[in-house]
This record gives sequence, C-alpha cells and structure tokens, in this order.
Amino acid sequence: MDKLFTFSFILFFCGLINVHAQHGLERFTSSSDLAIQNAEVRYMPDLEILVFEIEVTGQAGETIPEAAGQLDGAPVLGYVFPTTLSPGAVGFNNVEGIVALALTSHPDFDDTPLWDERGDGNYDNDGVIWHPHWVVLNSDDRVDGGLSVLEFDEGDESVVLPPTNPGMPMYMDSPGFQVVTRDNRIFAVVPKYRVRGNVDFSFDAVSAFMRVNTSDESRPMLGVYNVYSVLSGDLSLPYTVTKE
Repeated sequence: MDKLFTFSFILFFCGLINVHAQHGLERFTSSSDLAIQNAEVRYMPDLEILVFEIEVTGQAGETIPEAAGQLDGAPVLGYVFPTTLSPGAVGFNNVEGIVALALTSHPDFDDTPLWDERGDGNYDNDGVIWHPHWVVLNSDDRVDGGLSVLEFDEGDESVVLPPTNPGMPMYMDSPGFQVVTRDNRIFAVVPKYRVRGNVDFSFDAVSAFMRVNTSDESRPMLGVYNVYSVLSGDLSLPYTVTKE
C-alpha cells in the first residue's frame, strides 16, 4: 500500500471526524447504533475463517436509512473496516487505494444479484438487509466525506474484478459473506481463501453515511458524505488480526 496515499487517507479522516457536527447532514449523527466502541478481526485456524466484528454502544444494525425512492440519491449506511489488505488479495487488480470491508444497508436497490439474503427466493429485494462489500476507497474532495469508491471507465481492459461483482463501474465486490447482528455487535464471516490466505493485516473501524449518484458528473458514483465514528480516533489502522 502506497505510504503517501495512506497518509493522505488518514489526514482526510482526521479532518472528517467532526464533519457531522459542522454540517448535520443526516439524522444518524447522534445514534448510539453507529457509535463504535470496539472492533476485532479474529482468525480461527480450525475453521480457516476470519470473523470481523464491530461493537457499538447501541443496537448494531438497528438504524437503517430511509428510502429515497430511486437509485439516484439513494442513501447507504455502512459499518466499515478499512484494512491494509492489497486489492489483489480480494480479487481486484492492484490499483492504488484502501481496501475496506463494508457492511451496508440501503433500501432503494439490491446490489447482490447472486445472493438471497432474505431467503425468500427473491434475489432482488435484499438491499436493506445488512450485507458485505469489498471496496477500494480513494480520496475525493468532491464530497463532504472526502472519500469515494474508486471508479473506472467501462471498457478499460486493465480492470480486474471478482466474478461476484455487482456489475457497476466501481472497484466493488458483493462477496456474499454471512453478516449477523447480535445486540450491540455486527459480524461478518470471511473464509481464509477469500483473502488469498492473508491473515496478517491491520485494520480500523468506521461508521459512515454514503450516497449513490447517477446524474451529476461532478460527484462520484458512491461517495462518503458523513463519518459518525472512527474507533482509533485518527484512522491510523492500529489494530491487528487476533489468532485464536
């Protein structure tokens, strides 16, 4: 991971911890459901899985966005694990950016066409159900949050995406990992082989508000507009995987 980019990423978030207080963009600002108090990534060698966990002061996953009624402007809430994993470890080509596991809810659209999270036989009604994405984040001053999911030009032959990607021109994957909420904790279970055996990496934990854009070329397709909680306080990615 490029050190200069990492430093810029940290600087952006250091300045963004108070963005919600300055702008009051969303009703989630004071929600204890988004106030992170602890996070862990545990590697369980007997099962060869990684368990990503965020603990909040309220009820994890209880707060969800209100539908906008369309894709353009659709709100997205996320519990996000920025990591030091390389893009190649999760199936992308090795572009510059921060690989993050984002657990998201968005009632206006379903971007997991291969997965039926409700278990009702309908594969396109699950967007509001908390589900995972791998994304590559880059700095972006077009949005208040200073970050967006890295985009690419359709037809760019250098782009590599996992076959489980949702078909959008962004570095995003819909890997279908199990996501579970239990009281004040939200979990994602990631098989070791889905990170190409990389179980030694650093991470942080963030809760954030994002928005989809399909109409304004001056803004990103999926940008970060508000940051509610950063576990480390400075997004230095100081936490490491615990091996059980």
